[in-house]
Amino acid sequence: MSTTLPSDVARYPYAGRPPEHPEHNGDRHPHRRAGDRVAERRPMRRAGDGVVTTHTVSLVVPAQNEARNIAWVFEQIPRCVDEVILVDGASSDATVPMARQCLPTVRSVQQSGPGKGNALRTGFAAATGEYVVMMDADGSMWPGEIPHYLHFLDHGFDFVKGSRCIAGGGSLDLTPIRALGNRALLAVVNRLYDARLTDLCYGYCAFRRSFLDALDLRSTGFEIEAEMIAHALRSGLRIAEVPSLELPRRSGRSHLHAVSDGRRVLRTLIAERPGARPSAAAPAGER
Repeated sequence: MSTTLPSDVARYPYAGRPPEHPEHNGDRHPHRRAGDRVAERRPMRRAGDGVVTTHTVSLVVPAQNEARNIAWVFEQIPRCVDEVILVDGASSDATVPMARQCLPTVRSVQQSGPGKGNALRTGFAAATGEYVVMMDADGSMWPGEIPHYLHFLDHGFDFVKGSRCIAGGGSLDLTPIRALGNRALLAVVNRLYDARLTDLCYGYCAFRRSFLDALDLRSTGFEIEAEMIAHALRSGLRIAEVPSLELPRRSGRSHLHAVSDGRRVLRTLIAERPGARPSAAAPAGER
């Protein structure tokens, strides 16, 4: 059985808001040095951000043709992240060179097949940190929220997922059809898995790498996010939800297809429901 947050913890206060995108930052001094403007866009620090986790942290970022977005994302990565893994989906633009220019220590790996699921599984296999965080490269997820996820991993939870639907969270990019689909799929997962989650189709998550085998990931597309949650629930991992603000994609078009990918998520939830097939065993000594 999953562990959901008590109400006083689920409303973990959201610490600040992400910096505005450069094109909307109201800069009245266009002749200031670029370095000064970059410094202002560094993540706002919460009071406890100076306390560094004692665990190593890997950030996995799948990307395909995100050269216009990746710089903004990498500029916001907080110092608690030890390793950044960029999983490149055969980009035809300057995604990889741009990432290396922003962060020379980034590890770039090529995904072995098509799809976001394949990209994430490739990144997870390459990660070496004790904690693994996953987020998108399009600027819709603010890296400054990462310390919130690590806080719950440090305090006994195994899998932490962002929620746009609890106090402090929200979305500036959720279309009516996506919102409807998310509510419908959320009702399915809560019914089939006896859960009380508040959000499902949102891929900002963190987990203990020691439970990667328990997550037993096989999906190749966007449904991998639902598969992760389904397997975490089936395996009895301790799950926490933290508030997250979804931002609009900074540039370009999303690869998500709401209807077709929604069907794949639904099929995954039904196929992976408790009793459908045995779940992977949790690592010895972790429970």
